[in-house]
Amino acid sequence: MTLAILEVQGITKRFGGLTAVNDVSFVVEKEAILSVIGPNGAGKSTLFKLISSFLPPTFGQVSYEGHRITGLSPHEVARRGVVRTFQETSIFKEMTALQNVVVAHHLRCRASSFGLYFSSATARADEERFRKSATEILVYLGLGPVKNALARNLPHGHLRALGIAVAMAAEPKVLLLDEPFAGMNIEETEAAVKLVRGVRERGVTVILVEHDMSAVMRISDRIVVLNFGIKIAEGTPAEIQKNEAVIEAYLGRADDELGH
Repeated sequence: MTLAILEVQGITKRFGGLTAVNDVSFVVEKEAILSVIGPNGAGKSTLFKLISSFLPPTFGQVSYEGHRITGLSPHEVARRGVVRTFQETSIFKEMTALQNVVVAHHLRCRASSFGLYFSSATARADEERFRKSATEILVYLGLGPVKNALARNLPHGHLRALGIAVAMAAEPKVLLLDEPFAGMNIEETEAAVKLVRGVRERGVTVILVEHDMSAVMRISDRIVVLNFGIKIAEGTPAEIQKNEAVIEAYLGRADDELGH
């Protein structure tokens, strides 16, 4: 039997009189790729912030490996293994790709602040370990040839991949990807789809919010559909494509919006 690694239980978020997410529940199985889709304003990004503790829920909770993580700081949630990327690639543009990933490793630093300042033996060992790990991550994600390039000089597809590399530095068990295929052409999207599958092959469970339905239908094991903050459907890509509530929610869009 496949075990659940993350469980969202009746999560609700209200902003004054607006209910952005309303009593949403679902389970994510270990090493699965689950996509959250829905029209603009459906509550997808708010849901991501609730899962990663960037927002506190009004009601409900999120459990990771059987333990409640709701109420913990985002930093502690990341330390435990639930790591989020952002739509705006959170990288230092004036650093190289390698330097960005090395910096991201400091979430796992063993040296004290005092030791870091005075470059203690532990701090130097950490830095060597982080550099080796960062290089390995970049090579795995196809960024080895550009590891010494400044981030500001990287094309869009490579910047997205670098954002994932930065997140991988935290050794996630669950990786939350916010629109990983946004703004990509067909070739870049195909490369990104392979990259996300490669992340899963490393034993990482992936949850993604995405508007590119063609990519979602190809990559997902399961899909959760939100509309006006409510979960209106959940199932396999084939089930979602035939779901009447989902089709209705997407009415007025292009015929191929749902990957038909």
